Amino acid sequence: MTTYYGLYGQKVQYLASDPTDVQIGQMWYNSTSATLKVRAVTTSSAWAAGGNLNTARTEIAGAGDGTQTASLAFGGRVSTTPQSATEEYDGSAWSNQSPLATARRFISGAGTQTAGLGFGGGFPTGISNTEEYNGTSWTAGGAMGTGRFGAGGTGIQTAALAAGGDPGPSAITATEEYDGTSWAAGGNLANARYSMGTCGSQTAALAAGGTAPTTGSEEYNGTSWSAGGTMNTGREGPGAAGIQTAALIFGGGPITAATETYNGTSWTADTSMNTARSGLGGAGTQPSALAYGGGTPAVSAATEEYNGAGTATTKTVTVT
Repeated sequence: MTTYYGLYGQKVQYLASDPTDVQIGQMWYNSTSATLKVRAVTTSSAWAAGGNLNTARTEIAGAGDGTQTASLAFGGRVSTTPQSATEEYDGSAWSNQSPLATARRFISGAGTQTAGLGFGGGFPTGISNTEEYNGTSWTAGGAMGTGRFGAGGTGIQTAALAAGGDPGPSAITATEEYDGTSWAAGGNLANARYSMGTCGSQTAALAAGGTAPTTGSEEYNGTSWSAGGTMNTGREGPGAAGIQTAALIFGGGPITAATETYNGTSWTADTSMNTARSGLGGAGTQPSALAYGGGTPAVSAATEEYNGAGTATTKTVTVT
């Protein structure tokens, strides 16, 4: 009988967990999950189910600089109740961590899993509180100059950006920059908006969509905002991942599963998510992103992992 070893020239490893240093074409058997797996390259972009959040919620935020295998999610709401729950993702499952000091919906986020930043939020009146996460617990940071909910948040803990948002009762254009201690005024958005998808860095950010559902996007250079490309689908409350010149926008309201990629000039429709929703969180890069939570309109715990065409990914081998 012909064996895999005879055909390919390598033995199939029998392991208790997935290896961390794998090569394209490598195959192994995971005895813990009882699955045969292979490292392959995607031929087209696709969304796949990940581990569910422990607390289903919408209007959630997270560390946008996190990765598909190391992300942070916090805040949000269940029904009309603001949440303080914080969870970390390891690429397979979410685990509960120390909660925010202040429960809040429409919160904005930035940073990484071990150096996160949560700021603003509230409804119908915005709050200015900022909290910093060190991988274990939250501590108070500097207060925003203007309290607001639904601001676009991006960057890292020591160089974050808060764009637009709504202090109540209407959206604003004001942008603030955080240096790890305090917030200072930045350049104003060209268009007042809140609940937009935002990604990139403090000096090279992208804000797309927002309330009311709009197709417009804007780019920030650290000083001022300028018009970016027009999306194919207008949306508010989408998830975002990537950088200014290689971004991914997904979901949003009116409830949609639509996904688009941005190359720094124009938007292109891509593979839709499996679950249409708005108010979701996002992290990662354009070729390797993470989407979690949101409303369908019922609050969702679903997590989806995006892999762009040509991305190395681990696949489970199924036999029928």
